[in-house]
Amino acid sequence: MNQLREWHPDFLGEDYQALTLPLGKDPDGAGQIQATLVRYKPEDANTEGRPALLWVHGMTDYFFQSHVAEYFHNQGYAFYAIDLRKCGRARQDGEPWHYVTDLEYYFTDLDAALETITEHHPSMTPIAHSTAGIIVPMWLNQLNSDKVPALILDSPWLDLMGFSQRQLRVIRPIINVAGKLLPRVKFPGGGLAAFGESIHADFYGEWNYDLAIKPLGGHRKYLGWLRAVLNSQHLIHTDQIDVGVPTLVLTSGRSHLGRPYSPATDTADAVIDVQQTQRWAPHLGKDVEIHTILGARHDVFLSLKPARDEAFAVTSAYLAQHVKK
Repeated sequence: MNQLREWHPDFLGEDYQALTLPLGKDPDGAGQIQATLVRYKPEDANTEGRPALLWVHGMTDYFFQSHVAEYFHNQGYAFYAIDLRKCGRARQDGEPWHYVTDLEYYFTDLDAALETITEHHPSMTPIAHSTAGIIVPMWLNQLNSDKVPALILDSPWLDLMGFSQRQLRVIRPIINVAGKLLPRVKFPGGGLAAFGESIHADFYGEWNYDLAIKPLGGHRKYLGWLRAVLNSQHLIHTDQIDVGVPTLVLTSGRSHLGRPYSPATDTADAVIDVQQTQRWAPHLGKDVEIHTILGARHDVFLSLKPARDEAFAVTSAYLAQHVKK
């Protein structure tokens, strides 16, 4: 077997392994690219034949939420996560962090994950966070497979914060032209440090994730990427997406945007506007259930314990209802 196709130890610990998924030539010009699949598989555990879950991270992110993997493993699922092209473990030297000019390019990453996972498991249910809450619904919209029985969305980013629909109608054509002509023009992300500080153990949180891979203020953004996001969100806003499977959307009860860290950051979404999420989530398909978690952070599974426990309980009940074991 090709060395690239062998599972190898992952930096999360002895019960975690990683697999490189070669993706071929990058349509955005970064050469030969790859994604990385991570699994939680303790040595004494037989997960063969279990239904699988796939964690799909958002922008400026990678998989480090080991408590999520271990919880769902104990619930009887096989747990996998993917670091998408140019993200986290998958990024290679010289590649621009998280850069794509079309979110559909990620379909190749997800296809590879689905093929690999369903060699050993009857189904794969994605748990998609933030920007992946755009990517995965688009992927499911065109996927012809009975291997994905349901979808969990963790604070999906379904609209551009701080702008009305009238303003977006003006902005979108400008970004569409500028992002196509000048895709590598950089612009600041801004406003993300408070969320990072709320979850990292060096500041106010509980988790020791790698600040080089997931910096507090986010990686540099590019116009080509913003164009891709706006165009993809527009598909949702104009009812061109149908995920085709039962979908649970988890969201905080309120947002706390563009402010320095304070205790209020710990009980709100400090990254996206939850009212926008609640508005657009029903447009993702015919069977969408929105569950609002009071006190949740942007990643509901990184919330303080009461909200985090609620996120686990609600997700477990939904999976039990819609995923056959």
